[in-house]
Amino acid sequence: MSFAKIFATAASAAAILLTPVPALASGSSDAENLRRLDIMLMVTSLRCRMGADDFQPHYRKFSANHLSTLNTAARSLEAGLVAQYGAKGAKRALDRISVGMANEYGQGHPWLGCGELKQITSDLAASHDASELKLAAAELLAASPRIGGRFAAR
Repeated sequence: MSFAKIFATAASAAAILLTPVPALASGSSDAENLRRLDIMLMVTSLRCRMGADDFQPHYRKFSANHLSTLNTAARSLEAGLVAQYGAKGAKRALDRISVGMANEYGQGHPWLGCGELKQITSDLAASHDASELKLAAAELLAASPRIGGRFAAR
């Protein structure tokens, strides 16, 4: 393959990933927030895995204990995107959400450290309440801690 074709292919792939995420994926739905919470915890657990506050076992327990809720949220999010953009458009939108989240949290959480994330993940893993996950997602995905929020004082 020529350099021009490789460059064109790479540029096309980059354009897909850099295209703004559709309005439905703006963080307003519970389904998307739960998907984003799962991705954030997964990415930050990978980032923290080499230190004293490795919380990958806690993340795995969280993921296993909430598998049904997380899968339902993922299916709901995908169904909404399919209805709005068709199957191909929905797949691209979901890819943009996942890549965007991975990039956003690849350098860590904006206001929580590994130790705090470890404790939060452990607490969330012990809970079986889907409404608690929704509240946690809304707070943990914010750019800064909410005054009086559950996780602000950690």
